[in-house]
Amino acid sequence: MDADTTHDLEPAVKTIGARLADAMPGARHTPRAAVERRVMGAMVADPELRAAVFRFVDVRPACADPADLARHLGELLAEAQDSPLARRGAALAGGALTRRPLAHAAAAGVRQMAQRFIIGADARAALPGVEKLWRSGAATTIDLLGEATVTEEEADSYAARCEAALLVLHEASQRWDRRPLLEADGAGPIPRVNLSVKVSALTPLLRALAPERGIAGAEPRLRRLLRVARDTGAHLHVDMESFDTREAITELTLRLLGEPEFADGPSAGIVLQAYLTESPEHLDRLLDWAREHPRAHPLTIRLVKGAYWDHETVEAVQHGWPSPVFSERRACDRNFEALSRRIIDARGIRAAIASHNLRSIAHAAAYADARGRDVEFQVLRGLGDDTLAALLAAGRRTRCYAPVGDLVAGMAYLVRRLLENTSNDSFLRAQAEGVDLTTLLEAP
Repeated sequence: MDADTTHDLEPAVKTIGARLADAMPGARHTPRAAVERRVMGAMVADPELRAAVFRFVDVRPACADPADLARHLGELLAEAQDSPLARRGAALAGGALTRRPLAHAAAAGVRQMAQRFIIGADARAALPGVEKLWRSGAATTIDLLGEATVTEEEADSYAARCEAALLVLHEASQRWDRRPLLEADGAGPIPRVNLSVKVSALTPLLRALAPERGIAGAEPRLRRLLRVARDTGAHLHVDMESFDTREAITELTLRLLGEPEFADGPSAGIVLQAYLTESPEHLDRLLDWAREHPRAHPLTIRLVKGAYWDHETVEAVQHGWPSPVFSERRACDRNFEALSRRIIDARGIRAAIASHNLRSIAHAAAYADARGRDVEFQVLRGLGDDTLAALLAAGRRTRCYAPVGDLVAGMAYLVRRLLENTSNDSFLRAQAEGVDLTTLLEAP
């Protein structure tokens, strides 16, 4: 589709975007939501306060008792001296009469925030939430929290949890009602069970300078999970992580899926990160591989913006490297749309567009409609709830990325989600601040 034809999509983009916006339930008006919005707003405006809150979230699981929790909270807030909210919090944390209730309130706040994103402590505990989403018309992909393992025992434990989750979900899914939209598209059946895995959790050996060691370390565990997914009829999706591990993760995934053993299954996929400047070339590699390795189940490519922007930027500055990520939001958004079109057009590929950006979603939907192609939309539990509701109301196939794990395992995930939600160029932040719909739907 040429530039003129792409420009012709704009009326459809605006129409679809407006309908989705109208279908969003809107901001919650509970007292808890009001407090959360105030804190989020303060974090956006005050980098020192944001850093203090992130450090508190990180230290929370290690605090032994309310006194320890209050002491850490007071010290961290005191570092953000220029913030009125932080000064108030530090004063309260330092008072003997208020220390214990403040500690309980702070702990409860972190726990409630985590519960917005985490669907359960383990796969079995997550079943009520997963089944509720299925009844509402949404599929899920389960992400077992835990990454960057440092021992073989930890890697074995993560792999065992993934295998157990596949079995638990498979058994439960036999009782679910039929959902034709979620269970098939033009390419054939779509598995009810979908699990996302991280290669960094499958081996302690994943290092940029020795990719083959990481591949060799993770290969037997990922192979085992692919076999279990195949035998249970599940989909296994390999997440992408930081840029320095992208090559090893891609090579391992494609190497295994290219073996004759897995030609007939399972359904599987990989992630493409649009914030990487090299992502168009990386997509070339994935599409070339898919053409050379026809499979019974098309390779699913989940297109995301990327969740490690701060990490990649800091790493590049520290080492004097060129940054691998786009530094300007509009450039990244333009790349996301260009990649969306290529993935939707590709034969032998299932397109999964993972975004909360109303413009990005509307553009992908308009393009897929114009081309008569299938597309699935994916959102994060907790951050994308309004978007999920709007997509379901529009009859679009949608999947919710639902993390599973305990509070300790969820801290790294929670911090990344907070970083995304409070960044200066966050779409969700702009939407929450009431930026008008015309601006939100502008072409990047």
